[in-house]
Amino acid sequence: MANSASHHIPPSDQPVVANFDSAHLIIGAGVAIFHLTTARVVVCYHSRDQYWFLPKGRRDAGENSGTGAEREGFEESGYRNRLLPILLRHRQPQAHSASTASSPFVTEPVWTQLMPMPRSAQYILFWYVAETLPPDLETSLTQETVTNNGAYQVPPSFPAGMTLEERIGLEGKGYEPVRHRNTGVNEEEMLYESYLLPLEEAVGKLRGTIMADVVGKGWEAVRARKAGGG
Repeated sequence: MANSASHHIPPSDQPVVANFDSAHLIIGAGVAIFHLTTARVVVCYHSRDQYWFLPKGRRDAGENSGTGAEREGFEESGYRNRLLPILLRHRQPQAHSASTASSPFVTEPVWTQLMPMPRSAQYILFWYVAETLPPDLETSLTQETVTNNGAYQVPPSFPAGMTLEERIGLEGKGYEPVRHRNTGVNEEEMLYESYLLPLEEAVGKLRGTIMADVVGKGWEAVRARKAGGG
């Protein structure tokens, strides 16, 4: 998959009409975190219930869904990450500003899920694509975390104008992304283990879920950006 990223793309469901007030709606976000240099992706494992998954969870009140995806990715896996702008077919209009309108790369969700929750609540889950952080940024955010008494530090966005080749060049030979320990925020999350796995292995462990296609579709979009020189 690292070379071809070929995979079966499941069909989207038919559009639906539904209405939910704030007391019956849960908005969450999840993320596929890629290490671009080695074509691996972060996958979590529930050590008690014995299943594999991508990190995800509810966004905080007032939090942007993309930011929530990055935070949940860090809390559940221990890997700092930031959303990766990719080539993606979508239906969102471009912003009416000269700084963003010309860019073909976006950080929109690659998949969205609708799932019923207990007590008549509706869960909407947005799946994003992200990358592990380069060494210098990883170090600076770790230092900021210590300075701010362990508070989570939101990473800066992927630099506009930077190519993926330039981004990969920020890592020294053999660099291994840092996995922070004990980042879970509750007893359940402390049961999670996480691994950087080759793409084929990751898709195999996630097979039968939309998460497998989040990885497959995400990596195809990464490869498309890289092939175009972006």
